[in-house]
Amino acid sequence: MIRRSLTTAGAVVPIALLGLTACSSGGSSTDGGENAGGFDASTATSAEDFGGFDALVEAAQAEGELNVIALPENWANYGKIIAAFEDEYGITVNSASPDVSSAEEIQAADNLRGQNTAPDVFDLGTAVALTSLDYFAPYQVQTWADIPAENKEATGLWVNNYTGIMSVGYDSSKFDAPTSLDDLLAAEYKGAVALNGNPTEAGAAFAGVAMATVQSGGELDDFQPGINFFAELNTVGNFLTVDPTPATIAQGETPVVIDWSFNNIGQKADTPDWANTVLPGTAYVSYYNEAINKDAPHPAAARLWQEWIFSDTVQNLYLEAGAFPVRLAAMDAAGTVDAAALKDAGGLPENQVTATTSQTEAANTLLAAEWPKVIG
Repeated sequence: MIRRSLTTAGAVVPIALLGLTACSSGGSSTDGGENAGGFDASTATSAEDFGGFDALVEAAQAEGELNVIALPENWANYGKIIAAFEDEYGITVNSASPDVSSAEEIQAADNLRGQNTAPDVFDLGTAVALTSLDYFAPYQVQTWADIPAENKEATGLWVNNYTGIMSVGYDSSKFDAPTSLDDLLAAEYKGAVALNGNPTEAGAAFAGVAMATVQSGGELDDFQPGINFFAELNTVGNFLTVDPTPATIAQGETPVVIDWSFNNIGQKADTPDWANTVLPGTAYVSYYNEAINKDAPHPAAARLWQEWIFSDTVQNLYLEAGAFPVRLAAMDAAGTVDAAALKDAGGLPENQVTATTSQTEAANTLLAAEWPKVIG
């Protein structure tokens, strides 16, 4: 299953191989994460622990590499973000298994623990992040004060980085813009509607069920209305179990896709007839989460990446792709936001919801029990 986005049409990577595509050309940290000065970078909870940001950069450059996982190049502008990091710091980024799920990121950390190819950092949907805290190292970036309390774990085990709006992408040469969930149940959508992944594993798919829940008049305390919608969609023959990719869209195999707005907006660059709509009424938004692997083979580079993610540069690169960065309000107030990108991205809907920690945990339990019965 494709974790994230409308990216490549590659096959699923076996779990045992996750991360092995990352190269290891030297420059890695020594045992225990100690840098040349003898400091154990894996224990650092801020740049100050290194002696300041410049010392952090020096330690990361001594390691020379960073392993990332599940970051497709055209998901939230990660292609540019990775390239700019390499240019800025001269550190090689090894990008492994870009299309795997959030759950598979954690499995990769298990399978590759102690190896130089293990992921250094994670980019996870909330549902998986909240059940994986034991894998993370606490770290507070320099821009910590700009990040609202509700968007971060108090010690920095996870921090929200960007969000989108759950939307419906569609081939405008075949369909009019849907204006409600019920439209997708109509006969014209026979075998046409895809969800980006499995909601028990992928953040985008989890959010799709959440959107269906609130659009059906339900509350996020109980995802059953959303599950019921997909059950009905499947019963009438409109639901596709195909994971959407640019290739499936180009071939007309997945002409309607429930996904993040930034993915559906970005798809138009490759598919001119592709359009995006956010359904009227309550919108569902949900942040992804940045976290450092506590067993990162390059612990200083992992922390420098965290600083990079929450810098003005990267927060604006998210916005350029139509994803809303967590520091948007602070940057807007400080005058550091990319005004043109903000205008192009539009605004977040006035009537929006996102699942709390307890709601996410309850939804995880319910989905694990009910989704296989509904979809199989």
